[in-house]
Amino acid sequence: MADAITWFEDQGWFPFPFQLEAWEAWLHGESGLVNAPTGSGKTYSLIIPALLEAREKPEPKKRWGPYLLWITPLRALSREIHYSAQRAAAGLGLDWDIAIRTGDTQTTERDRQKKNPPHILITTPESLHILLAQKQSARYFSNLLGIVADEWHELVGSKRGVQVELGFSRLRSLCPGLKTWGISATIGNLEEAIGVLMGTRPGAPHGARLVVADQVKDIELISILPESIDELPWAGHLGIRLIEKVVPLLENSPSTLIFTNTRSQCEIWYQRLLDVAPDLAGQMAMHHGSISRELRDWVEEALHEGKLKAVVCTSSLDLGVDFRPVEQIIQIGSPKGVARFMQRAGRSGHQPGKTSRIYFVPTHALELIEAAALRGAILTGEVESRFPYIRSFDVLVQYLMTLAVGDGFYPAEILAEIRNTFSYESVSDAEWAWLIDFLTRGGSMESYDEFHKITVKPDGRHMVIDRRNALRHRLSIGTIVGDTAMVIKYVSGKRLGTIEEGFISALKPGDIFWFAGQSLELVRIRDMEVQVRKSNRRTGKIPSWQGGRMPLTSNLTKLLRDKLNEYRDGIGPDAETQVLRPLLERQMATSLIPSHDDFLIEYFHSKEGHHLVFYPFEGRFVHEGMAALIGWRLSRLKPISFSMAMNDYGFELLSTEEIPFAELTNRELYTTENLMEDIRRSINEAEMGRRRFRDIASISGMIFKGFPGRQKKDRHLQSSSSLLFDVFADYDPDNLLYLQAFEEVHIFQLEESRLREALHRIHGQTIRVMTPGQFTPFAFPIIVDSLSRERMSSESMEDRIRKMALSGF
Repeated sequence: MADAITWFEDQGWFPFPFQLEAWEAWLHGESGLVNAPTGSGKTYSLIIPALLEAREKPEPKKRWGPYLLWITPLRALSREIHYSAQRAAAGLGLDWDIAIRTGDTQTTERDRQKKNPPHILITTPESLHILLAQKQSARYFSNLLGIVADEWHELVGSKRGVQVELGFSRLRSLCPGLKTWGISATIGNLEEAIGVLMGTRPGAPHGARLVVADQVKDIELISILPESIDELPWAGHLGIRLIEKVVPLLENSPSTLIFTNTRSQCEIWYQRLLDVAPDLAGQMAMHHGSISRELRDWVEEALHEGKLKAVVCTSSLDLGVDFRPVEQIIQIGSPKGVARFMQRAGRSGHQPGKTSRIYFVPTHALELIEAAALRGAILTGEVESRFPYIRSFDVLVQYLMTLAVGDGFYPAEILAEIRNTFSYESVSDAEWAWLIDFLTRGGSMESYDEFHKITVKPDGRHMVIDRRNALRHRLSIGTIVGDTAMVIKYVSGKRLGTIEEGFISALKPGDIFWFAGQSLELVRIRDMEVQVRKSNRRTGKIPSWQGGRMPLTSNLTKLLRDKLNEYRDGIGPDAETQVLRPLLERQMATSLIPSHDDFLIEYFHSKEGHHLVFYPFEGRFVHEGMAALIGWRLSRLKPISFSMAMNDYGFELLSTEEIPFAELTNRELYTTENLMEDIRRSINEAEMGRRRFRDIASISGMIFKGFPGRQKKDRHLQSSSSLLFDVFADYDPDNLLYLQAFEEVHIFQLEESRLREALHRIHGQTIRVMTPGQFTPFAFPIIVDSLSRERMSSESMEDRIRKMALSGF
């Protein structure tokens, strides 16, 4: 390690204790996980010992593949890792080939890597599985000394994390003694996250080293406050009202990242900033996942070189490159979670010892309470857990096809491997037999040849023989699903990015829409290409994308309830609650701010009908399930129908009929007894399962999205998956992929475990039913959300909101 320390000193650095600990652990053959804040030198904590170990080994006569495989969830992050690895290798006297392979890597570069394998390969979970789908993949990975999963906290709570688990289980089997390491920011369940990475059973000791950095990242949170609470809307999600206060921040700082929560919000803020501050033209750019790779590369490079003053972005830059020039971060609206907020804050001051500065721009008044709650979380270090996926059979089916497309597999050997993963340790013999039958004979779809994908050789090896099936599978590897993406191109041929079919199908030629900060006129749609030309018109539609509706995390909702309780008890007033005081006083005067011992329900009567508004403060997804559940339980007491609306703070039940008011304090409404059965009766579980099944069908390969440039239309994919869903419902109800759809509905859409905990909490609280006579500040944003449910009205939504506000709600 002396050479590494000398090289560090030559750079003007000195290794941190956590880096030295990681170096020593790696060189002693240990596996583990490095937990350190953003910008603290995490990459060097594992690159250095890998280089030192490989340097001591004689170069084989024929090296078939890399010594080190580095998995990163973001393509943008790969370039910074590449830079750090090259710099360290050169510093240690190694003339090594360090390469990147992602979905953007050119065919010529991939061919070069195949003929002359790099010493270090930096890649993504999807590209790892593409490598496993190649012939002689076992030989390619035979020289591996170590594998690293970067940003493991981002991967562990996703199906991409399951991909990494499966890929690592194969590599550990091919290379006994292989070192497995991860890099993670702080999450609430670090020990469990290590177990998932190491492939240990839930609750079992993982035997790996946890290396924790002792640096504490200083984060300065500054809320953008209005002069008066009247300047903030009572409801909304854009935050444009405070744009005049944002512009000076941009002008007075050399570089700023402006984080938005959705791509639509990103497009809107970019355009509005140019409208208010035209001098930013040429100094500001936009970055989100639908913009072309070429343009995103340019933005990242320009920001790294200090050529841009500001970038409006989404989570596409949550991890990103080491943008040392970035001085400050601006967060537009709720980040929905403490960990996400701290991750974004860490993009500024992204060097050891530097303070990260983040400004919070509320999009409506009550979000100021979230700002105060976030500040408290930063001080106490309370962050969310990332719960791993288990028993995702769609990912397992895809993985088995990957192995079969490559060198093939023997079921008994692979079953032993997958049972050594966290996700699949509980797979039974019967379930395994079903999976193999499904892939070889098609299961209940046996009559259709296209479902006979795998052939069993005389020696028992399971392989894909049909070349077309193999090609279709390689094109479909991955777990990221969404609406069908259509390519946007100028008529002249230049590619701008991708847009979802659901948005573009509502436009007709001649319509104007904004994309990547440009006004575009739709010329025509040809195959799956959207051909456009530039327009000078300033008005146009803003694209919408799926995936923009995130709920508040359980940590943040608890902190929010704590902050409201503190205000009620007069504890520790801060800047945000001082600004909110008129609104909170109005809430107290007309209704109630609930304490930890209270569950607040408000009743109103308006021309729309009878409104009940409940305030669990548990996040949108929990409220969606709870609204349906309580509405159904009320309807059992009296025949009545409701419409529902919800946000992260509460939910509304609206009926044109009299509501059984006295029953609201009946604790049977909030019991967890018979919860599963009541949920199934209260929601359209079949339709929710059908929507979930579409993604499962895509990941498992039951439906094929099409070849490049010839993708199937979204409605055709929906029709195909819906037909399969109906077939399984009628003829194969024990189908593992069909059952998985309902499990995912309960776990991820309804957040059943969190719903159960919330009901248990409410059951022990005093139920306070208030009748304010007019909509309260807490109710107002939920009522506004409910306006979007009504399909016919002669008034615009803006007019109706304005009238509600002028009439004192």
